[in-house]
Amino acid sequence: MDGLVLVRKPSGPTSHDCVVRLRRILRTKKTGHFGTLDPFAEGLLLIGVGKATKLFPYFGVSDKTYEGTIRLGRATDTYDRTGNPIGPASDTLPTEAVLRRAMGRFQGEFVQLAPPFSAKKLAGKPLYAYARGGIEVERRPSQVRVDRFVLRTFAPSEFDFEVACSAGTYIRALAHDLGAALGCGAHLSRLVRTSCGKYRLENARTMEEIEAAADDGRIDFFLSPLESLLDHLPKVELTAPGRLMVKDGRSIEFSGSALVSPPDPMPAPGDIIRLFDPEKRLIALARVRESEGAPFLVLI
Repeated sequence: MDGLVLVRKPSGPTSHDCVVRLRRILRTKKTGHFGTLDPFAEGLLLIGVGKATKLFPYFGVSDKTYEGTIRLGRATDTYDRTGNPIGPASDTLPTEAVLRRAMGRFQGEFVQLAPPFSAKKLAGKPLYAYARGGIEVERRPSQVRVDRFVLRTFAPSEFDFEVACSAGTYIRALAHDLGAALGCGAHLSRLVRTSCGKYRLENARTMEEIEAAADDGRIDFFLSPLESLLDHLPKVELTAPGRLMVKDGRSIEFSGSALVSPPDPMPAPGDIIRLFDPEKRLIALARVRESEGAPFLVLI
């Protein structure tokens, strides 16, 4: 069983909890997630099964979209609703016009610090390990990009929003930094990931749906096969002799008998291509070198 599962994660379990549950449902140990969601957050979680986990490094850095709620008037140490309050609550809250102007300052490219309670690593340890031990460390800033930060509904103490951003952007930090800019403090009280690259939440399945389908043998209800993944990479079809060459780890000439037909257009040196056998199965990734492809990840 190899492929990608789009899971609709509920609020509460960790991303790893979802992986463990899927392992039990599918009776396989070869599973892993791509793009962590905090326990309190919900929405789209990508989980690879079997050989699909080997493809995660080549998924690329995917943009993400979210919708959620930010509560104004108090910051927390985790930057979300699960944390302890930092300082007293503020009674001075912004008007909608002031809030919109402040949100506009957090669009485009800017530098962001990861929350102290986050999985980002420093010296091989996640930041939350230091924070839980009461150890303050210097967090290194990262360049992030926010393409859209839109106000949906506004009430005096909280507002709903939509955001589209680059991978690596912390929405918790966005909420915290917005509260600091407004002078009233703020924290993230709800978060839903609605997309990751080309994958959309509306196509995801709950764990209950996945378990019921698996029990009925309807794997295709939730599992996207290997052949549908990495479709941004060129596809090259092999002949039977070409399949044997790839299985042995040998390079394939684009003008030789290993291919059904030469790539069109011809990929540039350094590009990665997907290799398919005569049965239309994805069997390898190869890197282009002049007039040949050198397999570096063989799946058979």
